[in-house]
Amino acid sequence: MSTSSSNQAPLVAHLIELRNRLLKAVLLILVLFLGLYAFANDLYLIVSEPLRLLLPPGSSLIATEVASPFLAPLKLTFAVAVLLSVPYTLFQAWSFIAPALYKNEKRIAIPLLISSIFLFYAGVLFAYYVVLPLIFGFFTTVGPGEVTVMTDINNYLNFVLKLFFAFGVTFEIPVATYLLIKAGVTTVATLSKKRPYIFLGCFVVGMLITPPDIFSQTLLAIPMWMLFELGLMAGRTVKVPESDEETEESDSEANQ
Repeated sequence: MSTSSSNQAPLVAHLIELRNRLLKAVLLILVLFLGLYAFANDLYLIVSEPLRLLLPPGSSLIATEVASPFLAPLKLTFAVAVLLSVPYTLFQAWSFIAPALYKNEKRIAIPLLISSIFLFYAGVLFAYYVVLPLIFGFFTTVGPGEVTVMTDINNYLNFVLKLFFAFGVTFEIPVATYLLIKAGVTTVATLSKKRPYIFLGCFVVGMLITPPDIFSQTLLAIPMWMLFELGLMAGRTVKVPESDEETEESDSEANQ
């Protein structure tokens, strides 16, 4: 057996390590879920507060299914456990791939990992403290006065979790943009030229993810565009090889 072969861990060893790290992440989710289960109803009250505060007098959340009072808080508790486990899960992923990275790649990856976690939680908090009050404030005032607002607790939870995930992922745009530029997939100049299409694409994504009204779409599209611009600013710090710059200039001249 050659020296290079002996230095490489076999595929089975990598798969075993990956399995063990996944099991650790799942175990943490289970521990968090069991620890939070006693507070399931309290967690639901916290998540439903943006709507409950804006409901007209005489209105309330309701359960249209027999098992909803039990399943809705249970589903929320599991979602919160997964949300809280994100840093540890990403740490396990980092520990798995870190040995294959060069020293300079590790210096870049660690700040990106930390910023990814921060941006994801920032997106969730933005959805809870800014988007939900604005959306529910709009929805609870535009309906006919004779209609009493009675929202099902399970439907409400599905709606809120969808928004949390959408805004959490959306806030990762700066990191994704920077990585695309760093990997050489695209350049700052190319993305800058496509800015009008990206701006339009933000509204298309907002239309697909949020409720069918221009108000909600704008609340997602505008932050997406601003985060894209933030990613472009970060991408300008990437050093582009001279050969790439010359190719880019020649392409731009050919398109003119």
